[in-house]
Amino acid sequence: MTRQLNRRALLGAGMLAGVSACTATPTPAAPPTTSGTSRKAPPFDPKDWANVRAQFALDPALAHFAAFVLAPAPALVREAIERHRAGLDADPHYLPPGDSTPDLTIRRTAARYLGAQPGEIALTDSTTMGLGLLYSGLRLLPGQDVLTTEHDFLATHEGVRLLATRTGARVRRVKLYDDPAAASADRIVGAIKEGLGPRTRVVAVTWVHSSTGVRLPVRAIADMLAEVNKGRDERDRALLCVDGVHGFGAMADGVADLGCDFLSSGTHKWLFGPRGTGILWGRAWDALSPVIPGFDQPSFVAWQTGRAPEATTAELVTPGGYKAFEHRWAMTQAFGFQEAIGKDRVQRRTQELATRLKEGLRTIPHVTLVTPVSAELSAGLVCCAIAGMHPQTAVSRLRERKVVTSTTPYVPPLLRFGTSIVTTPEEVDRAVKAVAELR
Repeated sequence: MTRQLNRRALLGAGMLAGVSACTATPTPAAPPTTSGTSRKAPPFDPKDWANVRAQFALDPALAHFAAFVLAPAPALVREAIERHRAGLDADPHYLPPGDSTPDLTIRRTAARYLGAQPGEIALTDSTTMGLGLLYSGLRLLPGQDVLTTEHDFLATHEGVRLLATRTGARVRRVKLYDDPAAASADRIVGAIKEGLGPRTRVVAVTWVHSSTGVRLPVRAIADMLAEVNKGRDERDRALLCVDGVHGFGAMADGVADLGCDFLSSGTHKWLFGPRGTGILWGRAWDALSPVIPGFDQPSFVAWQTGRAPEATTAELVTPGGYKAFEHRWAMTQAFGFQEAIGKDRVQRRTQELATRLKEGLRTIPHVTLVTPVSAELSAGLVCCAIAGMHPQTAVSRLRERKVVTSTTPYVPPLLRFGTSIVTTPEEVDRAVKAVAELR
């Protein structure tokens, strides 16, 4: 009963295991009617930024500052998806050649990228799913509470609200800055410290705010919490839980650099991985219970022997079920693509372009820059307001000028740019000129 389980054996029994699962393929949008999507990418040269951009089938006529929203995939990832899809269409027992445990391969690749261990990584389909698994699974004792901020996205706010509904825990929100452009690391850390209660169990924050582009000093927050936790019982230790989506793939920090307890991120945004894929990394899995039955080996062994698993692991937290495996298995190519370029080089490129954009925008009289100019408190998101113009109007007007942007889904909304590895300095200058012409 405890023998090694693999996918082929379980398929034969009408089940699926050995390949843990949780990706969901989004409904594909109609392909753009441009010649850009039919271009064949040149051989990959990670040292050449023009070549990196050429790996994407993006319309070359557009300056793409919203690529992070539903990110395109580079050629290596697209080819892997098509290869796996063709294999599954030809033989539903298909596995990637030479890889009988593709989910383990993904975990190993993700762990190398994160500076983590494979067993610390659950596979998800998005940041939101990861946060949902985390906040739905956390076990709170009577009297413990949750601290979050006013600046977080729906996934965090709803996640901790549902946690409170389930457990009866109190949720508090703190304000980290009044003017995001003038945010300071000391005030951010101080506000969180002041918001802590003697039995705060969960500190839920976001690495890079999608509302303003402010990047939190996660390491400094973690160090502050480490001091607070020295005087606490292990079961009352404050856990630092991070929505990492707008830092993951844009910044070079690994989990040891961040110092958090949990990090959730989609891999289909700044990492430019397959759509419908993500990870939840953790080092305190014993603090939560699985929410959805897993399909990894430990789940099947426990089920078949009639015994509950002894302890929560990342494998047990990874939701089971049949998934879009052609997308999941291509995650290895996405991590490999970024590693070939170099995490440090990706961060430098992202921030250099963001700084160039911010410096240009703040010279325009009718533009208010909201994102901090400092690279220490920002990443690739740049948010601003245009006097007398609704952000959605600005998005439409910029689109007419072949500059693709987005708005923030907050109140009040802002105009938002994202500089990334598919952006060029010339496109940044073009965007600044286009914004200056908006009246």
